[in-house]
Amino acid sequence: MALEATTKSVNFPKRAYVTFLAGAGDYVKGVVGLAKGLKKAKSAYPLVVAMLPDVPEEHRCILESQGCILREIVPLSPPENHTAKFAMAYYVINYSKLRIWEFEEYDKMIYLDGDIQVFGNIDHLFDLPDGYFYAVMDCFCENTWINSTQHNIGYCQQCPERVQWPVELGSPPPLYFNAGMFVYEPKLSTYHDILETVKVTPPTLFAEQDIYKPIPPIYNLVLAMLWRHPENFNFDEIKVAHYCAAGSKPWRYTGKEENMQREDIKKLVKKWWDIYEDESLDYKNIIADHDKNAPSAA
Repeated sequence: MALEATTKSVNFPKRAYVTFLAGAGDYVKGVVGLAKGLKKAKSAYPLVVAMLPDVPEEHRCILESQGCILREIVPLSPPENHTAKFAMAYYVINYSKLRIWEFEEYDKMIYLDGDIQVFGNIDHLFDLPDGYFYAVMDCFCENTWINSTQHNIGYCQQCPERVQWPVELGSPPPLYFNAGMFVYEPKLSTYHDILETVKVTPPTLFAEQDIYKPIPPIYNLVLAMLWRHPENFNFDEIKVAHYCAAGSKPWRYTGKEENMQREDIKKLVKKWWDIYEDESLDYKNIIADHDKNAPSAA
């Protein structure tokens, strides 16, 4: 009896993956691919889609049919004095992504952009020590960083010894993370702290990503790493691929953009499509298989 009482009193942490979706465009294909990738990797946790009100009903039905949990969020705009400073207009929309810190019904979440695919189980990242924000360091070498000091002097935190930070510029900038994937603990207090920081901090060129603890690049391999820093990872160990390089999104892929004819890019695009087109990974088929294999009641 004592053992039974102890077992019932255990509170298991509630965890989930989460992604972000806005508008009526084709990013819904990326989210479907992500949902199926998590199933293929046999993740134990659901995928929550934080979406803006402009996501059409048709897309919502598609996502629900893939077993996603839909959470509509209120759009969040950056302070007016920040909007002109961002490198790309869609980063302003991405401010609404900060709403995921409001999801306090979960103890820990892993955020994944909709142009990401998972090629291996990463559930173990939920077990990283609490109280920290985990993400992969970004690469400054691509032209998306062209207006930054780092890019202009050839400095990259992925290889700081290659071009050293000039002494006359003072200390090197703090570690900067790619916000396409991160492990975090939703808290309203953190959400409000971020909003207050945004109000008083001069805007940076890139959105919502300035403080945290690094994890290896295999957990968010920005595809530019393939030609910029191949020495920093093993291709066969990639757990998470981030199709953010120009022309690399699999559902738009033509192979015409720079670097897109590389064999490693073609291989990753094919891997994405293999998952996306695998009907056995559709939620309805997984449920059917589960019901078929479940033991019958005596």
